[in-house]
Amino acid sequence: MALSDVKLAVIYYSSTGTNYQLSQWAVEGAKQAGAETKLLKVPELAPEAAINANPAWKAHMDATRDVPTVSTGDLEWADAYIFSVPTRFGNMASQMKQFFDTLGGLWFNGKLANKVVSAMSSASNYHGGQEATILSLYTSIHHWGGIIAAPGYTDPVIFASGGNPYGTSVTVDQSGKMLEDVRPAAIHQGKRTATVAGWMKKGMQG
Repeated sequence: MALSDVKLAVIYYSSTGTNYQLSQWAVEGAKQAGAETKLLKVPELAPEAAINANPAWKAHMDATRDVPTVSTGDLEWADAYIFSVPTRFGNMASQMKQFFDTLGGLWFNGKLANKVVSAMSSASNYHGGQEATILSLYTSIHHWGGIIAAPGYTDPVIFASGGNPYGTSVTVDQSGKMLEDVRPAAIHQGKRTATVAGWMKKGMQG
């Protein structure tokens, strides 16, 4: 089976652009592996007044208006998912959690089982909960019966980007600048997730 048969959805929430950028790099990696990809955002829940009060948030919202919003149909379509979400007190942002909470029907009908899943995150300081956020997201994936494809230390770029084996994570300063060079790690994670999904799909079809 060719990796071109693998369908991978990169699903993100981003207020000012960090996780959008991580997601674009993951898409790049998955495409390099030959997978068919979709880049999708979850719905924004914050009130417009709060968004408008933060120039960076509003600018990002305006810049990504054309990015499609994820639907349950996209999750049925995909063989694999990569989720990218900022840290909120060591957990995923409420926008992503709200989306997860809409998936009960798919879960009940077994439509989320055996999907290959990986996750990425960001925070505003070096110990701001990036790993806890990824691990808390993976808790939901266990309930789905998903297959977690963590990057581990499967490539030297993991060490260069800060060494998070659970998923690519980055620290962002107050000006919005990423403090680690995580582009190679995010690309590798996209490639690896697509590759593992290919192995999984071939095994199920065989």
